[in-house]
Amino acid sequence: MAEMIIRKDRRAGRLTFNRPQALNALSHEMALAIDAALQEWRDDPEVALVVIDAEGERAFCSGGDIAAVYHAGLAGDHQVGRAFFRDEYRMNARIAEYPKPIVAFMQGFVMGGGVGVGGHASHRIVGDTTQIAMPETGIGLIPDVGGSWLLGHAPGRCGEYLGLTAARIGPGDAIFTGFADTYIPEANWPALIEQLAETGDVAVIKGHPRPEASLETADLSPFGGQTVADIIAALELAGNEAALKPLRRNSPLSLAATLALVRAARGDDSLRDSLARELRFTARATAESDFLEGVRAQLIDKDRSPRWAADASPAHVTAMLAPLGDDEIEWENGK
Repeated sequence: MAEMIIRKDRRAGRLTFNRPQALNALSHEMALAIDAALQEWRDDPEVALVVIDAEGERAFCSGGDIAAVYHAGLAGDHQVGRAFFRDEYRMNARIAEYPKPIVAFMQGFVMGGGVGVGGHASHRIVGDTTQIAMPETGIGLIPDVGGSWLLGHAPGRCGEYLGLTAARIGPGDAIFTGFADTYIPEANWPALIEQLAETGDVAVIKGHPRPEASLETADLSPFGGQTVADIIAALELAGNEAALKPLRRNSPLSLAATLALVRAARGDDSLRDSLARELRFTARATAESDFLEGVRAQLIDKDRSPRWAADASPAHVTAMLAPLGDDEIEWENGK
C-alpha cells in the first residue's frame, strides 16, 4: 500500500498520508512524492485546488521519519540527512508558494514535518483532536521545515515559548499563533472534502468560532530574555516550573540555536529565507550537534535520558548557522 495516496478527484488534487501505524511520519520518499504531485498539478486545468488529509484518527503527520538519517549519520554518512532536509524544504516552499489553494485537514498530532506540510497551506483546518508542536529541541535539532518562520511570526513571545519548550497546542492556540486558520469539527470534514472536490471552490469552507486560546492571556514575558540563560533566570524568578522543566531537559545547543532562528525569522522577507537558514543547522546536525544522541534517547533506545555534549557557546551557534557555501539550498528557477 502506498504511503502517500495521490490521485485526482473531480476538481481536486488529493494527497493523503497513509501510514497511520507510524502516525503518518513523513519519509524522504513521501516528501518527494508530494513535491512531484504538486508540480504535476500546477498547470493542470482539471485541478482547481489541492486537499491534503490523512488516514487514521491519531495523526495528520507526527513528524519526519528520521530513522534513515540517524543510522546513516551514525555510520559517518552525513549526505543522507542533507539530501532529505534539502528536498523536504523545497517541498515546504512549494506548498507555501503554490498558485492554487491548498486545504490541509490536520487532526491529531501535527508535529515537525507535519507542520511543514500542513502549516504552509493556504487553508489550514483544525479540529478538536489537533495537537500541534515543534518538538525538535528535545531531539537535539531545531524547529525546521519553515517552523522558525511560523514561530517568528507568532504574536508576542509565543514563538520563543513554543520553539524552546516544544509545547503542544490545541486548535484555539493553533489559530491564535498562526499555525492554522479555521476550526471545523472533525465530523464535518468528510462532507467538506466532498464539496471541495465537487466544486473546486474554497468558498465552501465555513469556519466555526475559534476555541479558547490559553496563550492569548499567558504571561510569556520571560521569553523576551536576550539569551536562554536570561529566559531561564526570568522563569525561575517567576516560579514557572512548567516552562522551566523542558528548558532544563532539552539540548542546550538546540535551545540557543532555536532562539537565534526564531528571532532571525522575524526579519526575513520570505519563508525561503528561514528555510535556507534552517538548512545550515540541519545539514551539519548529524556531525556537529546533539541530534544523533537525541534521536537515540527519544526514538531508538527510548531511555529518555539524552547525554547532551554539543558545544552550546555563542561561537558554535554562529558556526552552525553560517552559510553553507556551495551547499546552500537552490530553489529550482523560482518554481
